[in-house]
Amino acid sequence: NRENSKKLLNINKVLKVINLEKNTNKKIASHTLRFWEKKFKNINPTKINGRRYYSIKDLEELKYIYYLLKDKKMTIEGAINIINKKINKLDDNKELSINADLIKYRLRKKTKKILEKIKKIKKINK
Repeated sequence: NRENSKKLLNINKVLKVINLEKNTNKKIASHTLRFWEKKFKNINPTKINGRRYYSIKDLEELKYIYYLLKDKKMTIEGAINIINKKINKLDDNKELSINADLIKYRLRKKTKKILEKIKKIKKINK
């Protein structure tokens, strides 16, 4: 929606969102996001008074990068190739597989969140 496309999040909010989605002790830090900005040209935060503000599109890209690097254990170069779709024809099926894995991963996370909400509602209604 149009309103969401204009919304900007500061670096701390982006980190909070990404880290909350990952049920792990390995939290990413602001220096990691700044490093990814240098490596992944599709992340373009808006700078206002020297502070970084990320769009919803940037946030989604960062979540995808996190998924490729941390969950799929890819190298920076491998993730860049997947994102830029500069993979050769022999690897096309691998890209589809990675994207299918991402969709399954996100569905599992959403399902888990929904189940947690249902459990809370059941406790309240007892």
